[in-house]
Amino acid sequence: MVYKIDQECRWDHKVIFDLIPNNVSVLDLGCGNGDLLKKLINQKNVWGMGVERKMGRVEGCIANGVPVYHADLDHGLPQLPDNFFDYVILEKTLQAVDSPLNLLDEMLRVGKAGIISFPNFGYRGVVDSFVKRQRMPRTDTLPYYWYDTPNIHLFTVYDFLDLVEEKNIKIEVGMSWIKGQIKPFNEKESIDAEEVLFMISRERD
Repeated sequence: MVYKIDQECRWDHKVIFDLIPNNVSVLDLGCGNGDLLKKLINQKNVWGMGVERKMGRVEGCIANGVPVYHADLDHGLPQLPDNFFDYVILEKTLQAVDSPLNLLDEMLRVGKAGIISFPNFGYRGVVDSFVKRQRMPRTDTLPYYWYDTPNIHLFTVYDFLDLVEEKNIKIEVGMSWIKGQIKPFNEKESIDAEEVLFMISRERD
């Protein structure tokens, strides 16, 4: 399956909306203004809650009618019990927290499945720009300068695949954003993927 989306719709929002079934519970970590959760609540009857650190975005969630918890993801989710949610979402945030491994563990502790998206720092455009310009690359996906970027842990698709294998995490679904199209994840095409998305779960004995 390969399909295009309109310019006003984020590709990962489209994929996540399609992946999550009706009438389930969803936790959105780093939920921003709650736009995705609002759509899931209104159109798929999910029971949803967001977690957001920035107060302005918390206020945006409230304005959107989205339940939200004001917290820093680097402090974990101690207030939430194991397997409390059906799905936990983490969009373009893993590379921006202080303790990504702890957050990944927490995602899969409180949720039965996780949906995670992130920029691929092994993308051809990033690598070529770095080699040719010898400066930190800036792309449409990574528009920041080195001194103002929120991305503090840079990793590639293969780094992530190594990690999930090491931690015995199962990849249920993989999708890539390639040249303005959403495509099923294929390792052979990973160098052309600006961003990727995976649905993951804990391997069960």
